[in-house]
Amino acid sequence: MFTIFKKEVNSFLSSLVGYVVMAVFLLAMGLLVWIFPDTSVLNSGYADLATFFNLAPYVFLFLVPAITMRSIAEERKIGTLELLFTKPLTEWQLVIGKFLAACFLIFLALVPTLIYYYSVYQLGNPVGNIDSASVQGSYIGLFLLGCVFAAIGLFTSSLTDNQIIAFLLGVFISFLLYVGLSSVAGLEVWNGAAYWLGWLGLDTQYNALGRGLIDSRNIIYFLSLITLALAGTRWKLMQRE
Repeated sequence: MFTIFKKEVNSFLSSLVGYVVMAVFLLAMGLLVWIFPDTSVLNSGYADLATFFNLAPYVFLFLVPAITMRSIAEERKIGTLELLFTKPLTEWQLVIGKFLAACFLIFLALVPTLIYYYSVYQLGNPVGNIDSASVQGSYIGLFLLGCVFAAIGLFTSSLTDNQIIAFLLGVFISFLLYVGLSSVAGLEVWNGAAYWLGWLGLDTQYNALGRGLIDSRNIIYFLSLITLALAGTRWKLMQRE
């Protein structure tokens, strides 16, 4: 599993695509958080990172499937997937190794954004006038959200040998879980079930962590979705025969 992890990370970081994906994320968030007047922290009058944490999930919706779309689809297309299984390697080891590599890359993309927190911390009046607990919870939530998108992207990559199809399916399912459930819950046809339908939305769980209170129920929900998606990926790999 660790060998698969290293292989995936090296493959991503040794190609121009890997750096372009992370650069696009950092550039997009930098422009949205600091430059564009409608979303700039400098124009909000408040020392917080609400703009970053509100917009980053939508960037992740496209960034993460772009990271994972080739994970299994490319292996299947060029015929190296069967070669991998000639090694002493189980389906779970392959899936988890690739998943952890994607999560590590998400972590690498988030680390440079800590400078946003430092900058807002220094710009506060007085210095340090920022809700650090909320920022901490939001970072945990954003990382877990990225991991869910990675697990979904890995699953869609196992469904096809076409990277573009894997990418589009990953974006669609991630968008459905992040925005779709809450939107559907807003319809007036659900009555009492609307609350529970909305609670199942990823945005509800993510926003709950952003309040600064780390609730085990939110963590368990994220981990459950990750486990379900990875189990689906393993099941699909077992059908390769």
